Amino acid sequence: MNLESQIMGQLKEAMKAKNTIALEALRAVKSELLLAKTSGANGELSEDQEIALLQKLVKQRKEAAEQFQTNNRPELAEKELAQAEVIQQFLPVQLSEEELTVALKEIITEVGATSAKDMGKVMGAASSKLAGKAEGKLISIRVKEILSSL
Repeated sequence: MNLESQIMGQLKEAMKAKNTIALEALRAVKSELLLAKTSGANGELSEDQEIALLQKLVKQRKEAAEQFQTNNRPELAEKELAQAEVIQQFLPVQLSEEELTVALKEIITEVGATSAKDMGKVMGAASSKLAGKAEGKLISIRVKEILSSL
């Protein structure tokens, strides 16, 4: 089952359950999918493009929640985080910290990185291999830690 049909099924369930947070999140995903499809040349999205789109939406929600927290609006932050959780259910399972560290160490040895100067090479390889399995920010932090310990 493709992502669009999954979203439509969840949207119907959210409507029946009158779950407004899920409705807002799912409508946002549906809207972004439609925009991406109509702006593309062939009108279809690959699985990687769908994952990137979902990650972008989750990241937007988390950043908005941080902004609301700093502006002392916890009720709005909660809403954004709840929407992020709804969207995350369509993403692949995220790697644990241990799994991420092991995967990054393998990538570092493959690339032949020896110091922090090789961060760009490692990030390029890691971003493509771990797409959808870990957040870019977390990957970056882990790579810095590992490279600084070499």
